[in-house]
Amino acid sequence: MKNSLKIIALSLASSLIIAAPAAAAKPSGGGGSPSPAILTGNDISWPQCSKRTTLPNGQAFGIVGVNGGLANNTNPCFAQELSWANASKGGTNQPKAALYVNTANPGDVTPAVADWPKNNVNVVTGAADTDPYGTCSGANDTACAWQYGYNIANRDFNQRGVASPASYTWYLDVETGNSWTSDKSKNAAALEGMVAYLNGTGGAKVGVYSTGYQWQQIAGTVSGTSNLNGLPSWLAGSSSASNAEANCKLPGLTASSQVVLTQYVAKSTDYDVSCI
Repeated sequence: MKNSLKIIALSLASSLIIAAPAAAAKPSGGGGSPSPAILTGNDISWPQCSKRTTLPNGQAFGIVGVNGGLANNTNPCFAQELSWANASKGGTNQPKAALYVNTANPGDVTPAVADWPKNNVNVVTGAADTDPYGTCSGANDTACAWQYGYNIANRDFNQRGVASPASYTWYLDVETGNSWTSDKSKNAAALEGMVAYLNGTGGAKVGVYSTGYQWQQIAGTVSGTSNLNGLPSWLAGSSSASNAEANCKLPGLTASSQVVLTQYVAKSTDYDVSCI
């Protein structure tokens, strides 16, 4: 983020693409720079690929984007950036390294995108996936939206170069700059498919990154049985270090969700405050 919600795209444009978060450290007090007495983290991704010699340093924890700005591609310097995150100094209740992935639901795109599912076949194993919304036959419906999300997460987990993927927490980067349909229930289904793979099949911890506004525009209030409920929330959109700390007290993005991280930007760097 120079890819993430850094610049909070409040437009509902349904077909631009952004990446997710970028770098962070835990802020306190007003202004842009974090207090040295408070440990912060950073998040980075493909926009920092050309700046590897000037990545943040001394971070308590690091969060790295797996994708290269779209839900269906790979961050070209992911391995190097993950090494940076794993070298974080620690000192908070956050893991030293975590991941985030771009999300989308391009079901409204005509003609259909190449990776829009035509059935419920697992894209990695070739087996049949169990779709809670029924049979996907290639239509722009809830069943195929779920399968699309499941497929995208399957590839993120198995084909993006993440060693021991279940050992990391994965955040879904949910922003209006990505491709979404006008139907919030279908968008929620795509996100549910991602959670179903990452957490259910993959066994990894999963959280959600967004702002309250963008989440409502994309997914709205999800059903009481949705696997999105209760996921840890990482809130973007803070205007300063002190604002980021205050935003730890905001409600999470879904029912029973706890805000565990907040993000603010200073001098083109993403800083993340641990709320737990």
